[in-house]
Amino acid sequence: MSVLLLGASGATGKLLLKSLVSKNIKVKIILRENSFLEESFINNECVEVVRANIYDLNKDEITLCLKDVQSVFSCLGHTLSIKGIYFDPKNLVSEITKRFSEVILEEKEKNIKKFILMNTAGNSNRDLNEKISFTQKCIMSVIRNLIPPHKDNENASDYLRKNIGQNNKYLQWCVVRPDALIDEIEKSKYELHPSPTRSAIFNSGTTSRINVADLMSTLHENSDVWNKWQGQMPVVYNSIA
Repeated sequence: MSVLLLGASGATGKLLLKSLVSKNIKVKIILRENSFLEESFINNECVEVVRANIYDLNKDEITLCLKDVQSVFSCLGHTLSIKGIYFDPKNLVSEITKRFSEVILEEKEKNIKKFILMNTAGNSNRDLNEKISFTQKCIMSVIRNLIPPHKDNENASDYLRKNIGQNNKYLQWCVVRPDALIDEIEKSKYELHPSPTRSAIFNSGTTSRINVADLMSTLHENSDVWNKWQGQMPVVYNSIA
């Protein structure tokens, strides 16, 4: 069995790929023809590379990508440029989440698959009564309407919450919500909370990408951690020393 990593060439995706390979976990990745990834990964015996534009995959191709896969990781995101933010596909994260989930549900394999989605602390878990100030609600409303990637993140998690639910026989999920992302060389201590403990707008915490990668790989490997957080949207912060 293997895992499928979507967004392996991104800043966090590369770190997750490195984490999985270091544990000798077989990883399938989908890369566009012009995407760059270190040769050490491309030539690694634990890595299977599928060269394709993920948004163009049809149902049969997605089914093939999911063959013998236990967990699906999505580190997909939008490039921080005018084209990446405002041009199609504006619904990249939510649409790919939907398409892969639908195929998993149609296949109805006996082994329950895990879908682990990287998201953002700025996206509220609407299954919970998360406390957000009126001012932040107003700002988030503006962001939602002016910055398509934020709405895309919301739609992706909403699909899992509403359409898949927390008691699906064939697909379980967890949405990982880091706060302000930073780059660090080494893993450090981090903490998980069901909801944000600080304002993502006015008092954001920090989360290193390498810690996000470690958490996502742990969710795949550690059944205790998975059972605690599956069907939820944990917020991850770097621990303050």
